[in-house]
Amino acid sequence: MSIWWERILRPLMFALDAERAHEIGIKGLELGLAAPFYAEDASFGQAPVELFGLTFKNPIGLAAGFDKNGVVVDALASLGFGFVEVGTVTYQPQPGNPKPRLFRLPADQAIINRLGFNNDGAVKVAARLEKIKRKCVVGINIGRNKDVGNQEAVQNYLSCFDIVQPVADYIAVNVSSPNTADLRKLQGADELDRLLSALQDRNEQMGRKPLLVKIAPDVSEAETEAIVNVCSRVGIDGLIATNTTIRRDNLKTPDIDRFGSGGLSGKPLRPLTDSVIMTVYQSSEGKLPIIGVGGILTAEDVLKKIRSGASLVQVYTGFVYGGPSFASDLNLKLAILVKDRGEGSLLEALGQDARV
Repeated sequence: MSIWWERILRPLMFALDAERAHEIGIKGLELGLAAPFYAEDASFGQAPVELFGLTFKNPIGLAAGFDKNGVVVDALASLGFGFVEVGTVTYQPQPGNPKPRLFRLPADQAIINRLGFNNDGAVKVAARLEKIKRKCVVGINIGRNKDVGNQEAVQNYLSCFDIVQPVADYIAVNVSSPNTADLRKLQGADELDRLLSALQDRNEQMGRKPLLVKIAPDVSEAETEAIVNVCSRVGIDGLIATNTTIRRDNLKTPDIDRFGSGGLSGKPLRPLTDSVIMTVYQSSEGKLPIIGVGGILTAEDVLKKIRSGASLVQVYTGFVYGGPSFASDLNLKLAILVKDRGEGSLLEALGQDARV
């Protein structure tokens, strides 16, 4: 099936505008056109991962940004993903930034996006997720509306949280997208403490669900350690490391400035995220679980993130380039790689590089 994707389907999709191709992909999944790529067993011979009080059939998740509105969660699970993160969802629906706002960089196996949290809003997404019969763990990533300043951010997040919390297996708080003005300032220790404390208090009142925070790769080691300290103090269940980067270092794509602003994902992000994961693991002494995301294209990339300190991983750009069989192929190759390297299990490999 991967040959069909590489020789026929991907060239056809990549001939289209990136966002248009994405919309067609979502519609195809919705109509069941990816059924030939469905996996019969999502475990792929691996032991389930137990984390946050949840059971993940395998460690490969789909990052927020692909299924923003929770339209094709079950179809994605059937492709072999152990979990799917829906969103980013905001309290009020919003159209996002002006188009074009999504660009492929094939020479770098990367993507630039400045979508700006385009989504149907919390009410519609929650209603949609309430109706589906889930085949995997479903997280919901929440963010601030564009027309709401950071002064009012706490109430805006709480309003969204109130609606989506009952239908989420876990909630991820996005304070790290570069595409909403000043959002990343919420990663500052005081602002983050205020936001997370309010959300955790509400979470306890509603019946606690795992609460995670998604951080940027463009933070210093000291800033990362400050974030870890806040999360530990508030009782946050885990960190997602990382979102996209605003850096454009050492790219092969010519005239990169023509694409404008936005977050860069894919292969160039890999070393940045691995470094942040290791810092989080070391500064928390391995006590704060991490979902690693950024630049995963191969099973070796997955194992590197696990050895850096991530208990689970998420993919996005690799899925766009790798096609419908990407998750199942990754899982199968990861199981073989772990066995060949004599790791014994993913748990045995966890944090090995961060302890050196």
